[in-house]
Amino acid sequence: MQDLNTAIARVLVDLEAVRFTPQAPVTFKSGIKSPVYVDNRIIPYHPDAWKTVIAGFQAITDAQSIPFDIIAGIAAAGIPHSAALGYRLGKPSLFIRKEAKEHGQKKRIEGGDVAEKRVLLVEDLITTGGSSISGVMALREAGAQVNDCMAIVSYGFNEANTAFKQAGVNLHTLTTFPTILEYAREQGKISETVLKSVHSWMQAPHAWGEHNG
Repeated sequence: MQDLNTAIARVLVDLEAVRFTPQAPVTFKSGIKSPVYVDNRIIPYHPDAWKTVIAGFQAITDAQSIPFDIIAGIAAAGIPHSAALGYRLGKPSLFIRKEAKEHGQKKRIEGGDVAEKRVLLVEDLITTGGSSISGVMALREAGAQVNDCMAIVSYGFNEANTAFKQAGVNLHTLTTFPTILEYAREQGKISETVLKSVHSWMQAPHAWGEHNG
């Protein structure tokens, strides 16, 4: 899987989906201030790159022998990938809203019944893991069995790792953030000074923002 790890890192860096802005930190929904931002939403705009990502997800399901009946995407950024993977594998796919609609049938899970089904969750990016675990809980409340989540990449925060472990969910990512940073350095996309700042942020994201926000 090392080849996949490197290939996806190249896709993200070459598309400039990964942006380094230590002088103008980005604030995540969680409140964390960051010197780097990953915008995986641009991937479907580049079909060849997207094919690599979807093939990567399939490779993980095959290599890990993940059992599942349905593929579910977290709204909104996970939906394109879950739908494309479902189409590729001939599996049903649906999506999970961040919260239930206030009108209509007021559903949070859209697309079909998940009761007594094994559901594989698909995300684009993992930060603290909050959105993913919320989706897991919604699926479980609806009677689904959820043991695995796939994402293009995770920032690798201890907070996220702990959240998945406590929820009893295995997290599988196509690449790792250290691999992305190494490829970006090799391509001259990031200076040693910025690299040092990003490493500092990864080790203590909340504290980094207090000193650099």
